[in-house]
Amino acid sequence: MTVTRIIGLILIVAGIAAIGTGGFSFTKETHQAKIGPIELSVKEKQDVLFPTWASVATIVVGGALLIFGGKKG
Repeated sequence: MTVTRIIGLILIVAGIAAIGTGGFSFTKETHQAKIGPIELSVKEKQDVLFPTWASVATIVVGGALLIFGGKKG
């Protein structure tokens, strides 16, 4: 298996995973104020969404690499 076919396979798996999950979220903690021993902080939940078109494009490019990547001209 050539390197381009392995990359194609990885792209296909990543695209399917991105469609399946749709994105991920994480919590970001920011320190707003520190007055003596008192510290005020804010926790914000942020979402990162994967566009469906980007996931499909990743699968298509991975498929093209898988099909045409191993052929020598």
